Amino acid sequence: MKIQLIRNAALWLQYGGLTFLIDPMLSEKGANPPIVNTANERRNPLVPLPAPAGQWLNPDVVLVTHLHQDHWDAAAVSLLAHDLPVLCQEGDQERIGGQGFINVTAVPDTEPLAFQGVAITRVGGQHGTGETGKMMGKVSGFIFQAVNEPVLYLAGDTIWCGEVKTALDTHHPEVVILNAGGARFMTGGPITMDEQDVVDVCRHGPDAAVIAVHMEAINHCLVTREMLKARLAEEGLLERVFIPADGEFCRSF
Repeated sequence: MKIQLIRNAALWLQYGGLTFLIDPMLSEKGANPPIVNTANERRNPLVPLPAPAGQWLNPDVVLVTHLHQDHWDAAAVSLLAHDLPVLCQEGDQERIGGQGFINVTAVPDTEPLAFQGVAITRVGGQHGTGETGKMMGKVSGFIFQAVNEPVLYLAGDTIWCGEVKTALDTHHPEVVILNAGGARFMTGGPITMDEQDVVDVCRHGPDAAVIAVHMEAINHCLVTREMLKARLAEEGLLERVFIPADGEFCRSF
């Protein structure tokens, strides 16, 4: 398995002999307005792609965890070939199909999806709490399993919650990818993991290697890489968590 952070939550994953493009946000820097009801008016994305988008346009399959713009944007819809296989959570397939993609498969809520030798299991999450969490809608994480590969848990846009705990307890992942930018609105708590949530995941899954992404690319993600590193150092967890730069490949697993 090899994992490259492209930018934000966009990942290039080599797993089980396949290449996965995950949550592609391919817009040019500043192409989109700021997220509304947030603490600043910076346009998104905050940073450019680390290389021309063309190098990530030919995966074997695209996986979209949910349809918020920072995970599936107009640039991705325009640039990606519409006959590429696209995997998504149940409920999103009609919208993606309506954008012209002709090979869209929803990962069932109830059982793993077998895709060319890789088993993909959908798990839940909470994209915030209270009314904010309800407003943000359904989100998903995914468990990847294949012969001679480590079990991978892609948590998606979630905070530390019962669904994440259950995924860790049930699947015992060896590698966990967390969206750790502490995104939030002007009111309410974080809608993605902040420093404390990452610590909680590390404590609950002490045998898993953790990769933290989804930072410094969207205006309402307020936890920076340096903030997370400082907190992890205080907790003695810095060596447990890999925090890649945009374009960087994570260490091999």
